[in-house]
Amino acid sequence: MKDEIFKEPIKKQFEFDDFVVSVFDDMIGRSVPFYDVSGKLVSEILAKILPAKARVIDLGCSTATSLLLLNQLRSDLVLEGVDSSSAMIENARKKAKAYGARIKFSVGDALESQICQMDAVMMNYTLQFIRPPKRAQLVKSIYDGLNEGGVFVFSEKIIYEDKKFAKNMIEIYESYKEKQGYSRYEIAQKREALENVLIPYTEEENRTLALGAGFKRVESVFKWGNFMTFLAFK
Repeated sequence: MKDEIFKEPIKKQFEFDDFVVSVFDDMIGRSVPFYDVSGKLVSEILAKILPAKARVIDLGCSTATSLLLLNQLRSDLVLEGVDSSSAMIENARKKAKAYGARIKFSVGDALESQICQMDAVMMNYTLQFIRPPKRAQLVKSIYDGLNEGGVFVFSEKIIYEDKKFAKNMIEIYESYKEKQGYSRYEIAQKREALENVLIPYTEEENRTLALGAGFKRVESVFKWGNFMTFLAFK
């Protein structure tokens, strides 16, 4: 379905309710620049570096797009998806069944997920929705739950410290969204709905977050404007 949620006046802050879930794939594809390209790149990287029968968990898996891409490249991987939205998980299960993919799904809060002996943890534009006071705690639990040599892959919307430059980048991004078919009204409505719900960090803050949890190095593999993908290695 096409994302037209913000054509009407907003009545609440943004949340992943049934309405958002029903248009999520269209929303994310039109809202995040090169979402499909960066997703495929991450899948190809993980397919190359993960050991045989590696265990991978996606926290905030939404409709399982990332897990399905990985499954297509490496059928030996043990895949698991967790999302706090039961509607997302229901959608993910249906997609996995349609693709014949064996993926374990469960409804749960990323902050309460049991991460143990994983080879990779993915968070695809999810960490930014975790309240800042709890973000470091979550990343530390991810580090602790990874096997030695494991990798934490996270994509985030970022902000820039220089206010003038940040404003320029926001204007470029909003122009991008207009080209994807969103009206200025829809863009403004969504920005208001996400205020104080999606709280982005700078590129440096994201790196510091991972290094502070114990990861030995952090690489960036994709960046477009305010969108970036990191790989943190244990």
